[in-house]
Amino acid sequence: MKKSQLLLSMGLAAALFALSSCAGGRSDVNLDATVKEAGKATADKNETVCAALDFSDEQEKTFAEKGLIAAPETLELKDKNGKVVWSQKAYAFVENAEAPDTVNPSLWRNTQLNHLYGLFEVTDGIYQVRGYDMTNITFIRGNAGWIVFDPLMSTECSAAAMQLVNESLGERPVTAVVMSHPHVDHYGGIKGIISEEEVISRAIPIIVPEGFEEHAVSENVYAGNAMGRRAGYQYGTFLDKSATGSLSIGIGMGQSTGTVSYISPNDTIKQTGETRTIDGVTMEFQLTPGTEAPVEMNTWFADKKALWIAENCTGTLHNLYTLRGAQIRDGNAWAEYIMEALTRYGKDAEVVFQSHNWPHWGNDVISSYLKNTAAMYKFINDQTLMYINQGYTSDEISNMITLPESLEKNWYTRQYYGTVAHNAKAVYQKYMGWYDANPVNLNPLTPSDSAKKYVEYMGDTNEVLKKAKADFDRGEYQWVAEITNVLVFADPDNKDARFLCADALEQLGYQAESGTWRNAYLSGARELREGTTTDAAFKANSSADLKKSMTPEMMMDYMGILTDSNAAQNLNLKINLNFTDTDPYLLCVDSGVLLYQKGVQANDADATLTLPRVAMFAILNKDEDQQKNAIKIEGDQDILKKLTEHMVTFEYFFNIVEP
Repeated sequence: MKKSQLLLSMGLAAALFALSSCAGGRSDVNLDATVKEAGKATADKNETVCAALDFSDEQEKTFAEKGLIAAPETLELKDKNGKVVWSQKAYAFVENAEAPDTVNPSLWRNTQLNHLYGLFEVTDGIYQVRGYDMTNITFIRGNAGWIVFDPLMSTECSAAAMQLVNESLGERPVTAVVMSHPHVDHYGGIKGIISEEEVISRAIPIIVPEGFEEHAVSENVYAGNAMGRRAGYQYGTFLDKSATGSLSIGIGMGQSTGTVSYISPNDTIKQTGETRTIDGVTMEFQLTPGTEAPVEMNTWFADKKALWIAENCTGTLHNLYTLRGAQIRDGNAWAEYIMEALTRYGKDAEVVFQSHNWPHWGNDVISSYLKNTAAMYKFINDQTLMYINQGYTSDEISNMITLPESLEKNWYTRQYYGTVAHNAKAVYQKYMGWYDANPVNLNPLTPSDSAKKYVEYMGDTNEVLKKAKADFDRGEYQWVAEITNVLVFADPDNKDARFLCADALEQLGYQAESGTWRNAYLSGARELREGTTTDAAFKANSSADLKKSMTPEMMMDYMGILTDSNAAQNLNLKINLNFTDTDPYLLCVDSGVLLYQKGVQANDADATLTLPRVAMFAILNKDEDQQKNAIKIEGDQDILKKLTEHMVTFEYFFNIVEP
């Protein structure tokens, strides 16, 4: 497709986009498993969004379209087995003019903008492929090749993006890779653009902020099973792409489900102001720890007056706490590092570009963009602390706090990904923890136990459902979801409770401006109607690359996580680990608790294991054949059986909206 044809096509889409409107409607309460239309309360609430926001302000749309070079007519990527791992084709329905009642019109607009995919020029020598995964992949032209920033989540996606660049701009080798932070959507596709053999043979720098690998492992391995399952709710991976299903999440269309890879970095940035000149391109790095990730960095291209702001600015409100689970982020530090970037580079910057969404051009625009984004995180941090010091609890604060009107009006500070409500809870968690100081909540019953007592006290379940139906008709969807979920946890076979809870969650999803909230609500509704999802096709094809990079300490920490210490409380072991390729360790199991010491060996050990570091995976995976082939045991020959006897296997598709 020629560029002129693309622009003409985009012009038509823009004309349709400008006609977007909201309509009214409602449906009755039918307690069955069908997907429902928007109720009157939902239609009315979405209508108020049309009146409250300036849909004639098209600066963000102009920036989203700017610099388009090439794009395929349709985009749908598959893995080697034919599974669709990424699709823009599935979102073709958003090209229609009208925002339906089942979608918050602000989120509909954001979805239309995220549906603008292809290869774009940011400025001379800097290009991005956007809309090929949740993340952007960026190509900086050097003298001989490409310096690639954040190579997406899946290898299938990054390989397709690289192919588009090669076809449009000419084939050039990768001369360096920069990974701004250790979230999987910023490194998982690296083997789609380069191999480990090439990195070694051509001495290709892989540049990261200090602490990158440690945090990549701690987030994606230690709690990886639970995060992966919860990410399915956040990203709507098992929802249909439709006006009653999954839309954009503010930082892209969602999560690709292709092959995740990893190559260990070989060049670490340790302080702000460090520079690298690679392939004729000079880069200055600014470390921003504790912001969107535990370690992260921005990059300044002085020759091009271009600031790569990583994921510290994203054209939307981001997360101080992400729904899939992660360490709490520091809103105050986030604001300070953005302001530091403004101080260091703001007076010269002519373009700011980032790992999600589109760039922003013009020095005045950039100054406002950085300041307003910083103000958003600073406001949530400070206002929450003000309320905390007045004695308000987390739930109270989340229902009280709203952004100032000046920030509410900016399209790039809208709540498409994070929300003010759950980010305020993150600030509460950071400073005060889970406890609200009410001793009633020190050690509450489990949800199932408390639900059974609620039902016992309420008496007639049918009467509760009758009242809940009436509240549903009045549009009190949050309360209906809460009370019917109590009934579900008391009796998961109560179909009327499941269906009414699903209907209430569905309406909340239709109202949500946040794509992640919409996905979570609709995913809960689907599982209440159909049961917990168990289709492995909804999981990413995670490779062993990240685990292979784990240090002995990380592997022993993970072994401790896998061990059911209560079941193993009578187990006491002392094992010398004599690694052939790294330092020795003493591994102890004391009353079922796994501990270790580096550089220590015990004369009274139950056994001594001689093994290469990677053979630890044979222990973690309980692979007896590999253990026999790779590990030499002196002493107790049954030591590995004893060590692994109480190691559990994690079930990925655990229940969320039911016990």
